[in-house]
Amino acid sequence: MKVIFLGTNGWYDTDTGNTICILIKTTEYDLILDAGYGFYKIDRYATEGNEKPAYLFLSHFHLDHITGLHTLMKFKFSRGLTICGPAGTRDILGILINNPFTASFSQLPFSVTVHELPEDLSKLPFVVESRKLLHPSLTLGYRFEIEGKVISYCPDTGYCENTVLLAKSADILIAECAYKNGQFSETWPHLNPETAARIAGEADAQCLALVHFDAETYKTIAERKEAERAAQIIFKNTFITTDGMMVEI
Repeated sequence: MKVIFLGTNGWYDTDTGNTICILIKTTEYDLILDAGYGFYKIDRYATEGNEKPAYLFLSHFHLDHITGLHTLMKFKFSRGLTICGPAGTRDILGILINNPFTASFSQLPFSVTVHELPEDLSKLPFVVESRKLLHPSLTLGYRFEIEGKVISYCPDTGYCENTVLLAKSADILIAECAYKNGQFSETWPHLNPETAARIAGEADAQCLALVHFDAETYKTIAERKEAERAAQIIFKNTFITTDGMMVEI
């Protein structure tokens, strides 16, 4: 199983990377986590012939997590695309993926199915758990159990019990790191490296991948490396991600 980081920025694109999108390639499926501008790179890593069903999991609808959806027309997805998100996903996408913003679902060259979670979890062909995270808008974190591995995805959030539950004994915890060491906001919750590391430690995760570095806060990869070192003091098996990084688990 391969985890490919297509976009690792939060908020907006810079020389350090595109906004957030992660591709998980399994034997039977392609799983996509969020659809920032990194989403446009999906076809660089697509299975030949696009024969795998693709599943896109949206955490929430802040634009840095969905802006790549206007590139849907460039893909083939011959087995169709299933989009999963929190309550309200159908209505929100019905507005955004439509004229005058972009091509509508009916104009795409492949079929699209939309599921709202957790209500529709039983309709998915692999084990997924979703939990509400701590963020100003409704945001879901995800836990995937597939091919004997556990992948936890905790995007925009402050520390909360659900992050630990989602990451419990995960083979990899992919967690956001919008803030730098010691930064914190009660009104706009995000993780800093120490808090992300605390979650990984409390959850007994195998490794921690830091992603979604706020573009205004982290202007260089060197600053990301500083966050990596800070997190490693608390949770040794931590690494930062950069666009194009591929990890096998």
